[in-house]
Amino acid sequence: MKEILRQYLARRFKHRISDPERVPSAVVLPLLIKNGEYWILFIKRTETVEHHKGQISFPGGRREPEDSSLRDTALRELNEETGIPSTAIEILGELDDSYTLTSNYVISTFVGIIPTPYDYKPDSKETAYIIEIPISALLKKDPLKEETYTNDVSTDTVVYTYQNQVIWGATARILKQFLEIWNLLTNRQPG
Repeated sequence: MKEILRQYLARRFKHRISDPERVPSAVVLPLLIKNGEYWILFIKRTETVEHHKGQISFPGGRREPEDSSLRDTALRELNEETGIPSTAIEILGELDDSYTLTSNYVISTFVGIIPTPYDYKPDSKETAYIIEIPISALLKKDPLKEETYTNDVSTDTVVYTYQNQVIWGATARILKQFLEIWNLLTNRQPG
């Protein structure tokens, strides 16, 4: 599946958001294989971070001046928030850019695969804990749909839940795009 996903991401058109009013940021959607099944790693953000306090998210954050690219941003943030060094993840490709509704970020998403088992060493200032969720559990039921109002604009969004963990906002939108691609690739008929 890894090579199929890599090939698909390499040849698809990536929608980019170019908005000088938004802050560039990047995340990694980290995949791992446990017991022959693909899982996704998320973090629970602490209550002390500046934005998105207490939310479930992918490891990531804003681009810093020392980052030569958004990919570097994503890898640096992955290391800071989980303890996984950039040399331990294999980037397979990118998803479409996304945005946050409340903090004015535009997000570039890099899909990667990390080795398992891995001894995570999260930064306790940024990461309350790490969550691993099997893709099969996320695909078992449709996400909840919800309407959110931000700055007098109505936006439909999705919410995923797994064992009392709630994934919403930009993370849920990114996850939805990834799961649609996953479904497309795993449901292809040979020939």
